[in-house]
Amino acid sequence: MQTEINEIKRLIRDIPDFPEKGVIFKDITPLLKNPRVFRISLDKISDLIDEWDFDCIVSPESRGFIFAAPLAYKMEKEFVPVRKPGKLPYKTYSISYELEYGKSTLEMHVDAIDKGEKVIIVDDVLATGGTTKAIIELVEKAGGIVVGVACLAELTYLNPRQTLTNFEIASVIKY
Repeated sequence: MQTEINEIKRLIRDIPDFPEKGVIFKDITPLLKNPRVFRISLDKISDLIDEWDFDCIVSPESRGFIFAAPLAYKMEKEFVPVRKPGKLPYKTYSISYELEYGKSTLEMHVDAIDKGEKVIIVDDVLATGGTTKAIIELVEKAGGIVVGVACLAELTYLNPRQTLTNFEIASVIKY
C-alpha cells in the first residue's frame, strides 16, 4: 500500500510559481503518462469511496474530469461535468467564487442533478476548498445532496477541511 502511494507521489511534480508567484502547482501529467500508476490512483480513490451512498459524481473541468469520468464508469454512477462559462450548451446554474490566486466562475446544467440525488465531488487536487465549496452550492441549487468529496491529493497546509466542515473527505495523498 505505502509503496503504491509513494509511486503516485513520485509522479506528481511540483511547479513553483504557477500560475502565479507563491503558488506551488501539483502537476499530475507525469502520473498520466504511466498507465499502471494512473490505474492504481483510480483504484485507490474508488476504494476510499466504495462504501459511500451516492448516485452521481460531479467534477470540475478539466483535471477533475480525468479522474471522475473513469470512476463513474467503473462504479456505474452518473457523471456530471461542471464547466467554465459558455462551455455547456443548455441552460445552466452559475456561481462565481474566489480562488487562492483570483476569481472564477463555474456552470452546471440545470437538469444535471435530480432533486434529492446524492452526489460526491471528485477532483484531482483539493487545495483551499474554494472550488469544491462553489460546486456544493451549484449542486444544492439544483436540489442535490452532497455526501462527500474525493480527490487524489489534498493540500492539508491550505486547510481545505476548514472550508468543508460538513462533508466527508477522502484523499489518497496528503501534502
